[in-house]
Amino acid sequence: MNKINELFAARNGRKLFSLYFCAGCPTLESTADVITTLCRRGVDMIEVGIPFSDPLADGPVIQSAATTALRNGMTLKKLFSQLDGIKHEVSVPLVLMGYLNVIMHYGYEDFFKSCARCGVSGAIIPDLPFDDYLADVKPVADKYDVRVIMMITPETSEERIRLIDGHTDGFVYMVSSAGTTGAQVEFDGAKQAYFKRIDGMGLHNPRMIGFGISNRQTLESAREYADGTIIGSKFVTLLNEEGDAGKALDLLMEALRK
Repeated sequence: MNKINELFAARNGRKLFSLYFCAGCPTLESTADVITTLCRRGVDMIEVGIPFSDPLADGPVIQSAATTALRNGMTLKKLFSQLDGIKHEVSVPLVLMGYLNVIMHYGYEDFFKSCARCGVSGAIIPDLPFDDYLADVKPVADKYDVRVIMMITPETSEERIRLIDGHTDGFVYMVSSAGTTGAQVEFDGAKQAYFKRIDGMGLHNPRMIGFGISNRQTLESAREYADGTIIGSKFVTLLNEEGDAGKALDLLMEALRK
């Protein structure tokens, strides 16, 4: 069974905790250490960003991390090499997040084959059109047992949400707002109404909420209506400041208690 499916099947009501960071940042060779540290510290799922020069869904923190990673020399080929070197040490699901241009350039077949070889369980491609996913991407991903995770926003129609839910298997990534990534102080009534509305749809897939979670209020608001949370910008900021994944995680957990 795919590790993502195993994770959700075994959670027994526990709210899952996933972190995002950008491969190759703060240093080119830090990727493996960040992953193994987070795995050792009990993070449930790790989302690894593939740096790209024009990341449409990302706010300034993750854009800056991607710029640093590219300057450091990170490439998709290099990332797969790093992941291959630690695949026997990583027990949690790894999900790659990357933009369509990079993955198309690498080739769908080679990309998903490399994911399977290196222990990657899923992929998030924010700018992948759903029709292209069904026609070109899903058949290849399914061949290698890699889950393609689709995002929804408060503006996504119920019809589209049900279409996504019916043609994916892993989890639905609920973006907290239609804007870019970035830490937020609180989730207002409109965002919480969106979380509640999706919670009431009875979707087949579990749901993870990301974008903006940075403190106790945003964490608890998200956990109330989903199966878990994904934190990116706040962790990336701390990782860049500390240069050490363990210290960054300690500071993040402290911030989430406030």
